[in-house]
Amino acid sequence: MTETNKNKDENSNLMLVDVHAHLDHGWFGDELDAVISRAKKAGVRVIIQNGVNPETNRLSLEMAKKYDIIKVALGIYPIDALNKEIEEGEYPLRGNKFDVDEELEFIRKQKDHIIAIGEVGLDDFHVKRKLESQKKTFQKIIELAEKIKKPLIVHSRDAEKEVIDMLESSRCKKVDMHCFSGNMKLVKRAADLGFHFSIPTSVVYNMHFKEIVKRVGINQLLTETDAPYLGPVKGERNESAFIAQSIKTIAELKSFTVEECANNIFLNYKRLFE
Repeated sequence: MTETNKNKDENSNLMLVDVHAHLDHGWFGDELDAVISRAKKAGVRVIIQNGVNPETNRLSLEMAKKYDIIKVALGIYPIDALNKEIEEGEYPLRGNKFDVDEELEFIRKQKDHIIAIGEVGLDDFHVKRKLESQKKTFQKIIELAEKIKKPLIVHSRDAEKEVIDMLESSRCKKVDMHCFSGNMKLVKRAADLGFHFSIPTSVVYNMHFKEIVKRVGINQLLTETDAPYLGPVKGERNESAFIAQSIKTIAELKSFTVEECANNIFLNYKRLFE
C-alpha cells in the first residue's frame, strides 16, 4: 500500500466536522461536486453551510437538498461589514439591501430545516462606529434563537467583548464562537460561560488559535474552515477536506491521538447542534 493510499484509508475512518463554511462563494465556481467528494474522502461527515444574507441563505438551503453532507445555518452577517466586503470584492454577492425583520421571519419559518442560526454577530473591523446599529439587529437575532431554540454561530471580529456582554445577558447557552480573535481573558470568560470555539484550519500555523486550543478544554472545541478563507496554506483557497490537517495539529497540542481528538470534537458537534 502506498503512503498516499494509506493516509486515505486512515482518514476514511475518522469522524470529522466543518461547522462553518461558505461553499456558495464564487471562489468555488463549478467545482462544488469535487470539493464535497474530497471532503468525504478526508473523513468529513458534516459541513455546516452558513448563510450571511437573504441570497446566501436561500442558496444554502438549496445546497442541503443536493448534498447529504451539508447542514444549514441561516444568518444575517453584520450588514455594514458585509456591504464593505461586497464593495471590495471579497464576497461577490449581487447586493445586500433587505428588511431585517422579514429575513428573521423567513429564518423562523425554516426552523425545521436548519441546524443553527449563523453567521451572525458584530464587526468593528471592516467598518467602524457602526456597533450600536449592529447591536439592535444582533439582539433581534438572539431573541429569535431563544424562541426557536437553535444554537448561534457567532462572528465577533474586533467586537469580542460586546458580543460576550450581549450573549451573557441572554438565555442563549448553545453558542459557537467562530474564529474567535479576542484576547485570552475574553477566551476564558466565554469558556466559563460554556461557549464553544470553532478552530479554523489556519491553526496549523496561527499562534493565536494554537493558544486557544491549549487553554480551552477539548469538550468545548470544534473545527471549521471558514472556506474559502483561513486555509492551512496562506493565500490558497480553503475547503472542508483540510479539516484533516487541523485535527492533527489540535491532537498534537492536546496530547491526544488523531482519532481521539476527532471523536471528541464530533461528539461536541452532536451535543451542540443535534
